[in-house]
Amino acid sequence: MFDYLENLNAAQREAVIRTEGPSLIVAGAGSGKTRVLTFRIAHLLKQGVRPSSILALTFTNKAAGEMKERIAAVVGTSLARYLWMGTFHSIFARILRIEHEATGFPADYTIFDAADSKNLVRTIIKEAGLEETVYKPGVITSRISMAKNNLITPAVYSRNEEIREYDRSINMPRTAELYREYTRRSKLSSAMDFDDLLLIPNLMFRDHLDILDRYQKKFDYVLVDEYQDTNFAQYQLINLLAAQHHNICVVGDDAQSIYAFRGARIENIFSFQRDYPEHNVFKLEQNYRSTQTIVNAANSVIAYNHRQIRKVVFSEKEKGAPIRVLYALTDIEEGLQVSALIAETQLRDHFSFGDYAILYRTNAQSRIFEESLRKRNIPYKIYGGLSFYQRKEIRDLLAYFRLIVNSDDNEALKRIINYPARGIGGTTVTKLEKAASGMGTSIWNVISRLPEENPAELNRGTTTKILNFIALMEGFKTLSETRNGFELAKRVAVETEIQKDLYNDRSPEGLSRYQNIGELLNAIQEFSTNAAEEGRPGGIGDYLQDVALLTDQDHEKPEDQDKVTLMTVHSAKGLEFRNVFIAGLERNLFPSGQAGEMMTQEEYEEERRLFYVALTRAKERVYLSWAGQRYRWGKLEYCQPSPFLSEIDSVWLESADMGRSHHPRTPLHGSSIAREADSPGGTGRLPTPGLQENFSRKIASLRETSNTSSGFAGDDPSAILPGMNVEHQRFGHGKVLQVEGTPPDLKATVFFHNAGQKQLLLRYARLKIVR
Repeated sequence: MFDYLENLNAAQREAVIRTEGPSLIVAGAGSGKTRVLTFRIAHLLKQGVRPSSILALTFTNKAAGEMKERIAAVVGTSLARYLWMGTFHSIFARILRIEHEATGFPADYTIFDAADSKNLVRTIIKEAGLEETVYKPGVITSRISMAKNNLITPAVYSRNEEIREYDRSINMPRTAELYREYTRRSKLSSAMDFDDLLLIPNLMFRDHLDILDRYQKKFDYVLVDEYQDTNFAQYQLINLLAAQHHNICVVGDDAQSIYAFRGARIENIFSFQRDYPEHNVFKLEQNYRSTQTIVNAANSVIAYNHRQIRKVVFSEKEKGAPIRVLYALTDIEEGLQVSALIAETQLRDHFSFGDYAILYRTNAQSRIFEESLRKRNIPYKIYGGLSFYQRKEIRDLLAYFRLIVNSDDNEALKRIINYPARGIGGTTVTKLEKAASGMGTSIWNVISRLPEENPAELNRGTTTKILNFIALMEGFKTLSETRNGFELAKRVAVETEIQKDLYNDRSPEGLSRYQNIGELLNAIQEFSTNAAEEGRPGGIGDYLQDVALLTDQDHEKPEDQDKVTLMTVHSAKGLEFRNVFIAGLERNLFPSGQAGEMMTQEEYEEERRLFYVALTRAKERVYLSWAGQRYRWGKLEYCQPSPFLSEIDSVWLESADMGRSHHPRTPLHGSSIAREADSPGGTGRLPTPGLQENFSRKIASLRETSNTSSGFAGDDPSAILPGMNVEHQRFGHGKVLQVEGTPPDLKATVFFHNAGQKQLLLRYARLKIVR
């Protein structure tokens, strides 16, 4: 036990001890919001509040687990264990299991992941006779998700003419029909997707006021982390549960609201003060993460946003190194510069590779950095790549567990009925699926009536194979009643012969898959052991729920910790690194060019918030990079620097040429930065191309300089001779080592300073001779 109030600053302390009534805690980046939320809950417990009457909602299981550990350090494990603390999805999944009779679902319903949902949508599209090229499963799944996040049921969707008109405008007029069928099929499978875990509680509370009243009385205090990231469904649930007592505390930062594409509504945090006129506001403005330079630079950028809750974030850490701006001729050179700087500073300043992150706007940008890091043998990891639980062999074994727990889970059954191979082919599965759909039931209910009833008209040999599969699964179901999760999982892995099948594959990939099954069994054993020690259920169904609700930040292997992290800025939210590279800072890339000239002010300000989030991930050093040329969709494009670069006050910047005298200095040097005429909070105009006039002049100067100082040899490949210095638009500068062949098939061997030795066909290489 320790004095949790002792190490809080004045603003944090006030936010912790004033627990009654509605509270908005505006927490700047790195300001210790998790500590404040944790100690506010601990303070409630210290005041005698029952832990089971406190509801605390987070966005990751990792955050919930860490908070619960900190609370236990203050008040003891015996109190902390009874808190209702977890992610939105885990908490409301728990409530739905308790209140399942009101929803029409069984208590052991399955939770579909994104792949399950997409597979079901694909099946429905195919059965409806629609073209996947028009009705793309990913797009339909996204439309359904957005509808659920906004509490739009299939019936409401079908009646809403504005929605229907939009679907017609994108040539998908039957989306409402697909949504309705998706909902029906999910119900037949006794399955909910992630969005249902928020939609269905809203519908349940609407239709069963007695249940709503019970939970309003149960939870005397409602606390929410990352409130700026909540969607409409979450907003409604929070406010419904707090409607009687108004003891609601939300923590967030509007400047870090970056998930509109997932349905998050920044309006939720802006409207809190209207929703609760009697509210208290606490502003946490001291940043404990970053240097003064980084904090002040980030402040100068976000000041350009017109819709914001004003705060003055500051740091009392050292001033720190200036932010370094890197200009590269091409995107390849950008990757090489970044990897070179990591190699140099890691050795010189004794950093570990885990101290570095490279952040970018789109996943596609990772390739350049992967290649450049590999060339220097620098270890790296792609954050948010294919997770352990998305690997085929893991999904296969989990599908067995899902079918044991819920016989109506059609997606699980289709995955495993012929794995390992049993001679039950795709044609048979299609017949079974069609029969089940026609009867309004699950595939399991169809096959469990064999051989007496045979609506799919299966032959005797196929029927026998299916009956053997049923016998196998029924044996597992019986075992599940008496064995814990690990004991059952081990039996399934052996008796299905999955373990044997993978063991017999002697390829490196097969060995890896075999080891992954072993790792899954380890995880289940750990879960079952912990459950037994904590006195909670440890069956395979409980494990499945735990796994289904994992988020990207909930699992990191120890061996991944000393590697450079590559990730999108969206994935970096909530993380921190000593050194951060923010790459691709170019117009139409960051800010994104997806919306082109049609980008609204709201969308543009979200892009600026995204840049703010990127900057504030850094503790000590920030590097900003952009390329003068970049391939996009196979086409070489000239690039202009991002307007966000010019919004950083120049006093916090340092420019870098990387020692190439043939390039002009990066435009971001000293007083050369162009600023908007209107100050922050002014007219609200979006930045225009004029803002970048100085940048554009210098880029034009670069091109003119290149053209006047070199001879273009594209039309006369024979002009290229050994010993010449040349420039390639992708590989940069190099020296010709050898020319061979005869026109028009002349080939040159060129050693490029940044890309190494290449052999080029001269009629296509378009080399420039550097005089």
